[in-house]
Amino acid sequence: MTASSLHDVLLRPVISEKSTLEAERNNYTFAVARDANKFLIKAAVESEFKVTVLDVRIVSVRSKHKRRGRKTMGTVPGWKKAIVSIAPGDKIELFEAV
Repeated sequence: MTASSLHDVLLRPVISEKSTLEAERNNYTFAVARDANKFLIKAAVESEFKVTVLDVRIVSVRSKHKRRGRKTMGTVPGWKKAIVSIAPGDKIELFEAV
């Protein structure tokens, strides 16, 4: 694991109503790379935000079919998200500004 590969694991934070409510309980949600596993996600969050990670849960969001015009159908690609639980007392300041 190099620093550049850990930097590429976390793509963006997921900002939704449910994720902001979970942030109050020290559970933070990130969109992650498709080939990332729990160990890489834990190491990336700990090195990026200087917090202690207690648990990582991974959810694969399936692709969706969307209509593009009248008859043609397209597909929105699937993605992977991780819900990271951190130790009490630790905070990720990225979510506090939202």
